[in-house]
Amino acid sequence: MGEYKLLMPKMGESVIEATILAWHKKVGDTVNEQDVILEVATDKVDSEVPSPVSGVIKELLYGVDAVVGVGEPLAILEVEGEMPAQFIPEKKKGVVPIEKPVEQNEKVERPAADKSEETVDKKVEQTVASARQTVQAPVSSANRYYSPLVLNIAQVENISMPELETISGSGVDGRVTKEDILEYVDKKRKGQLVAEPKIKEAASEQKVVVSTAADMKTESIAAGSSNTEIIEMDRMRKLIAQHMVNSIKTSAHVSSFVECDVTNIVKWREKHKHAFQKREGFSLSFMTVFVEAIAKAIKDFPMINVSVDGDKIIKKKDINIGVATALPSGNLIVPVIRNADQKSLLGIAKTMSTIIQKARTNSLQADDVSDGTYTISNIGTFGNIIGTPIINQPQVAIMAVGSITKKPVVIEVDGQDVIAIRHMMYLSHTYDHRVVDGMLGGLFVKKVADYLEKFDLYQEI
Repeated sequence: MGEYKLLMPKMGESVIEATILAWHKKVGDTVNEQDVILEVATDKVDSEVPSPVSGVIKELLYGVDAVVGVGEPLAILEVEGEMPAQFIPEKKKGVVPIEKPVEQNEKVERPAADKSEETVDKKVEQTVASARQTVQAPVSSANRYYSPLVLNIAQVENISMPELETISGSGVDGRVTKEDILEYVDKKRKGQLVAEPKIKEAASEQKVVVSTAADMKTESIAAGSSNTEIIEMDRMRKLIAQHMVNSIKTSAHVSSFVECDVTNIVKWREKHKHAFQKREGFSLSFMTVFVEAIAKAIKDFPMINVSVDGDKIIKKKDINIGVATALPSGNLIVPVIRNADQKSLLGIAKTMSTIIQKARTNSLQADDVSDGTYTISNIGTFGNIIGTPIINQPQVAIMAVGSITKKPVVIEVDGQDVIAIRHMMYLSHTYDHRVVDGMLGGLFVKKVADYLEKFDLYQEI
């Protein structure tokens, strides 16, 4: 008999941790290879984690809602025979230890702090590293546990332990998370705290009263008119919100716009859509042609297909195009068409149909939403003509395609200017001005428009 450590699987280039949603097995259960042991969630997708071996669950190392780093042990299994190879994650720069949350009513031994890691915000990374060398962490007088990361941030921001104990925690058992303390620091800097903490000392304990503008607003809504309704964000909406805000904080967003004549594409689709539907069993989408044009333009302008790591630009060889997809719940997810430049129109159409269907039936896997290098969003579906989408990190650009409308347009026929009715569409290109200048961003969207306008009306699919 031997012990096998089930590790948090790698779930995409930018994913460094995941949250445990549910355990499907308990200690003592026998599992077969590929049996689902637990469900986890990232900011992109929920995913099931199967066991790569057969054995018996000896220990579950984390409880529900725990945040676990990629490559960290999740459970220990007793197995027979030779141990299979395991994924060992590469150490990242700018990481500090995180706590291991304990499931309520369950005693789990906390691992040493240096066995798990969490990336901190860039504004904290350098100061935390230096502060750890010179400053000792404040000590809690209450029976409340703080992770090393939270204590380090408290040191850097000169937050005393009595003040730290006033911060409401959103983590397991009310623990203060990195997001909680950074939000508190941000409000404090902006002067949104109504008053500094007022400390009232008793014989054996300290009680702190602190009010914020947000607290007062919430109380006002709750106690106010019956014509208001308070709706709690679901988990996915919270993750989307955080992802969007982080993108704005990370990238210098700028947008360029081009109007494009897609008359040939409209006529081509009208010619083929009924036979295609009958033959393939799904609709022929305009997005198939848009994705193909973007893939071609990326090959012409490969510096659009990059990401940023500090002061380094990472150029991607694969062209993996994400397609922003609205879910029935109203939330948004971005499944990925891998190696789009290597697919024919039919190949793109089939792949897109599959991943969108999986998205709408909540059956996407981690691989379906990871490693995207560029994203397209079809705002024309909602009747919008122009939009400025937010960059899908860690990518550096995103394109929105507007609705196709008939317009009178001046065109040249046999050397003469004439007014004709054409099918027109706006392309909106948003890019990260840290690494994509206006020339590159503008030339790229113009190249996409050129490919669409020169689309071969007579090609087959």
